[in-house]
Amino acid sequence: MPHLRHLAVHTATTKPLSLAECADLYPAAGVGGITVWRDALEETDPATAGRQLREAGLEVVSLCRGGFFPAPAESERRAAIDDNRRTIDEAAALGAPVLVLVCGAVPGQPLSESRQQITDGIAAILPHAEANDVKLAIEPLHPMYADDRSAINTMAQANEICDQLNSPLLGIAADVYHVWWDPDLETQIKYAGENGYLFAFHICDWLTPTNHLLTDRGLMGEGCIDIKKIRSWVEAAGFQGFHEVEIFSELWWATDQREYLEAIVQAYKEHC
Repeated sequence: MPHLRHLAVHTATTKPLSLAECADLYPAAGVGGITVWRDALEETDPATAGRQLREAGLEVVSLCRGGFFPAPAESERRAAIDDNRRTIDEAAALGAPVLVLVCGAVPGQPLSESRQQITDGIAAILPHAEANDVKLAIEPLHPMYADDRSAINTMAQANEICDQLNSPLLGIAADVYHVWWDPDLETQIKYAGENGYLFAFHICDWLTPTNHLLTDRGLMGEGCIDIKKIRSWVEAAGFQGFHEVEIFSELWWATDQREYLEAIVQAYKEHC
């Protein structure tokens, strides 16, 4: 059974809650870590938010999200790089050691071109990340998102970018929802661990049937992902960080969020 000290929850998982409510309810439910989504920072400035979360007993695990580097026009790509630098500033002020990158894609643009633009974009912001001591975690997304959300769809592709850019501040956020299907997953997790690339581990479940490709994720144990096996691979690769619950679910958002947090904790104990 996993220990609750490893459990973190994303603010997007409990979307109806304000950041202040998350600071109150997460620790009460036994959750030890929090990953903050940028929209939650509209309530307060990042430095104040970080201080309040730590005073509540929560460890700030990461900030979501940066990325979305590809674009047809050079001016748009420069704007994305500028926005990512600002996001790094927010992560540093928040006290988040990691910024998660959803890398982006352009419908109709060759994936190879989008991947090169992603690599170039990350290379452009790495010096700013290094100056602020903020790690960048590439999150491979399921291929169903390859058209417009991310041209990085496997752990292997993320590992390749990490190899190419060769920075201790560049790594990977492995999300079971996006990578569980990959027949090469165990090998690629092992490779990432051997090279120090495993920065984050996200958990939820894949429902069958899935009624919406973005907002119908399942609570752990509700679907078909072998989370325990993937967790064993991640830990065998040396990962010792938080297990971050990231669930986008219209069904769960419509429930009492206190009861939802209790369900998250119970599912984590039983299925992770």
